[in-house]
Amino acid sequence: MECLDIAVLLFEGFEPLDAFGPVEMLGYLGKIDGSPAETRLRFVSQQGGLVHGSYGVPVQTTPVSSDDKPDVLLVPGGGGTRPLSKDADFIAMLDSLASRCEHCLTVCTGSALLAATGQLDGRCATSNKRALNWVKSVRPQVNWQNQARWSSDGKYVTSSGISAGIDMALGWIAGQYGVELARRIAEHTEYRWTEDPHDDPFAVEPSSSPAGQTSNQA
Repeated sequence: MECLDIAVLLFEGFEPLDAFGPVEMLGYLGKIDGSPAETRLRFVSQQGGLVHGSYGVPVQTTPVSSDDKPDVLLVPGGGGTRPLSKDADFIAMLDSLASRCEHCLTVCTGSALLAATGQLDGRCATSNKRALNWVKSVRPQVNWQNQARWSSDGKYVTSSGISAGIDMALGWIAGQYGVELARRIAEHTEYRWTEDPHDDPFAVEPSSSPAGQTSNQA
């Protein structure tokens, strides 16, 4: 049986549901009957130690090492992405870590951090629609999608805002292990999964992303 090493990269001011929504789905992948994979979930950060998300949620993390090579890297968003998008040391660390992983998933404005590394240049990606103007300003070279619940391009999968990360995680599971397994996980967690990545009720026109510079929670 395959054993997936899943690293969740946390930072001060991350959005809890961005991280824990996908974690719940990925964790279920490892324990649901008949699953072809086991999962090892761990929380990492640049320096290690206690990291606080929005609302003061504390999470104990281990530091990212230079030889860290997870199968799956999950990068949440949140208000903490604003200063980190300009933090050269953090972006260099993320660039290296994302280069070593097999699959890179981002939620909400976590895609802005990944975009800042240059790894999304020329690729399709999406983000929280209420912060899309700001996200686009971080890296205009990305083919930002105005309508997408989540977007897949190569090893990179990016989702829209906050709760969309749950749909994205199930979509990634469906792509790797089949849609029926993803549906079983959704049923076990009593979650109504949006299976179509283009079904985006929060889509915006290209020039009208609401609250693009002021939605600091995303």
